[in-house]
Amino acid sequence: MTIEQTFEKLAAMKFSGMYAALERWWNERSKSPANALDPEELVGLLTDAEWTARENRKLTSRLRRARFPMRARVEEVNYRHPRGLRKQVMLDLVSCRWIAARQNLIISGATGLGKSWLPCALGEKACRDGYSVLYTRCPTIFEELRRAHADGTYANVLKRIAKTHLLIIDDFGSTALEPRERRDLREILEGRYAASSTIVTSQLEPKHWHSFIGDDTVADAICDRLVHNAHRLELAGESMRKLRGLDDSDSDNNES
Repeated sequence: MTIEQTFEKLAAMKFSGMYAALERWWNERSKSPANALDPEELVGLLTDAEWTARENRKLTSRLRRARFPMRARVEEVNYRHPRGLRKQVMLDLVSCRWIAARQNLIISGATGLGKSWLPCALGEKACRDGYSVLYTRCPTIFEELRRAHADGTYANVLKRIAKTHLLIIDDFGSTALEPRERRDLREILEGRYAASSTIVTSQLEPKHWHSFIGDDTVADAICDRLVHNAHRLELAGESMRKLRGLDDSDSDNNES
C-alpha cells in the first residue's frame, strides 16, 4: 500500500490525529532519512497523536455542552483579595475528588466576590478531568423546565440533567420560587442525590433558604439533598469589581 493510500484510509476513518502525525513524520523523514523511527516507535508516535486528538475533541465537546457564560480557569484564582477564600480549600476542590465522591458545593456571599466565576473555573477543571458539566442560572433552568412541561419533553430534560456529573445552579434565591418551580427543583435534586454533584451559588446562606423556597416541607427536602454532604465557601468582603474599577493594576489575574 502506498503512502497516499494510507493517508486516504486514515482520512476515511477520521483518524485526524494519526493523519497529521504521519504527515509530519513523512515530511521530516524525507528531509532527514537518518532520523527515521523504528517501527514500534512510529506506531507509538501515531497512537499517541490519535489519542491526544480524540481527547481534545472530547474536551471541546464537554466545554461546549457546559455552556459556561465566561472564561474561567482555576489557575487564575485570585487569592490576594480578602474575601475568605482559603487556598487549601480551593486546592482540594480543584482536585475534583468531591465530584468523584458525589458531593456538593455551596458558595454564598454578596455580589462581586466571584460567586459565578469560581464555579465556572471549577467546572472547566472538571471538564478537563473528564466530567460532564452543565452551567445554568436559576431562572434559566426553570424556564427550560417550563417549556419542557409544555412540549412533553420534561422527562427527557430531567434525565439529561440527572446524567450530568456536575450541575451548576447560579444565583439561587434571587426570586421566590413558584409552586411548580419548587416541585421541579425537588425532582432535579431527587434524581441527582448520591449519584452526582451540584454547585449552588446564592447571596443567602442555606439557613435562610426556606424564606424564598416557600413550602417548608419541600424546602426541607431540597435542603436535605443539597446541604448535608456539601462543601462550603462563604465569601465576604468588598466587591472585587468595585476595587478593579478603582485600580486596574492587577493585570496578571483575570478573575472577575
